[in-house]
Amino acid sequence: MSAEILIIDDNSDIREILNDLIIEAGYSTRLAANYNQALTEIDKKLPDVAIIDVKLDKGDNDGIELLNHIKNKNKNIPVIIISGHANIEMAVKSLKSGAFEFIQKPFDKNRLLNFIKRAIENLNLKIENEILENKIFHTFDLIGKSHNIISIKDQIEKVSESESRVFISGPTGSGKELISRKIYKKSKRRDKPFVILNGALLDSEKYELELLGEERKDGSISYGALEKASEGILLIDEVTDIPLDTQSKILRILIDQKFKRINGSHDIKVDVRIFSSTSKDIKKEIKDGNFREDLFHRLNVFNINIDPLSKRIEDIPLLVEYFLENICNNYNIKPFKLQDNNYLLNYSWPGNVRELRNLIERVTILSQGKDDNSVLNIIKESLSQSESEKFSISETLDYPLREARENFEKEYLVTQLKKFSGNISKTARFVGMERSALHRKLKLLGVKDFN
Repeated sequence: MSAEILIIDDNSDIREILNDLIIEAGYSTRLAANYNQALTEIDKKLPDVAIIDVKLDKGDNDGIELLNHIKNKNKNIPVIIISGHANIEMAVKSLKSGAFEFIQKPFDKNRLLNFIKRAIENLNLKIENEILENKIFHTFDLIGKSHNIISIKDQIEKVSESESRVFISGPTGSGKELISRKIYKKSKRRDKPFVILNGALLDSEKYELELLGEERKDGSISYGALEKASEGILLIDEVTDIPLDTQSKILRILIDQKFKRINGSHDIKVDVRIFSSTSKDIKKEIKDGNFREDLFHRLNVFNINIDPLSKRIEDIPLLVEYFLENICNNYNIKPFKLQDNNYLLNYSWPGNVRELRNLIERVTILSQGKDDNSVLNIIKESLSQSESEKFSISETLDYPLREARENFEKEYLVTQLKKFSGNISKTARFVGMERSALHRKLKLLGVKDFN
């Protein structure tokens, strides 16, 4: 099926020129002549690519508003901004707002068609990457026969059809997000957005911006998590890391069911089901004054607690078998079984299920063609490395944020390159980057040998 291009321009001649050019290139089109028509077309069905004139009939930058509207619905949709009154400031503003490309009128036809072609390739790559990521990370079942897992499965069934807020406690890597997604997929809101706001990863000064959004001085809007999750579910991960001032505002939002964007003048009604999770001891956080007790009671309508993997050893063999099957299928590797689980059963699993899953992926990739003793040696080596990695992670905390991020990116990309035997194209596709962008990033990080 050919890609569909939405053309938004208030000049009828330009619309027709674009329409003829794009149809001749083999794509289908839809047209909008003004801001309101454009909103109708966007809300009716998102296109594969949108071409938007920066200035329509509503204001000087209403094309940018439409760009923001599309990105709020689906950040992956490529938008090409065109303008007959272009300047550097406008181009920079468009690209900062998420435009795929900016082109000035009168435009070169071949250049525009090349932009469209690259935009579609970029969209397809992102879709493929999301499918792969969803297949690998988000479709895993909640596996186990321990009393804790059986109880959680029962709780998921009971709470899914309600509109109750859910508070999920458990150590890092134990499966809190997976539980949230299982509830979401069974809930009445399963066809609406599922948005994650991670308190641990945000700068305290930017938390309210990410949560509430902002009305900028130039008239453009940055949508926050509450609006992005409208009619769906918002998971506030590591909720105990939210600053106290922001906690007060969240409490008020839960009570009033409305909020204002930063610098906003009017109320926005809230229709979001909220899940919260934490890896910390919530009672201790409240006692120490780090978390508001009244907010906790509002969020903790239904509580689910998942134990660390070390307390549910009987789940490990089932998880190993399950991960092996899934990872072999995802990477087209010949299925096999681990003959000896004793070493896994005696390990403490500080990283919980996530650490186990990562280990199984490593073993699956490295053990092709090897005998059982070699596989066991890979497991022992990997788990012993985990102990030293805990030290290296604590060392990383002593670095400034920028340096720590660069160190992580370098290690992550080198690991992925090794996984794909130095193949840049396959690595770029897996990590969700364009090939040229990955080349630039590797050069910037000083990675020269890709093998």
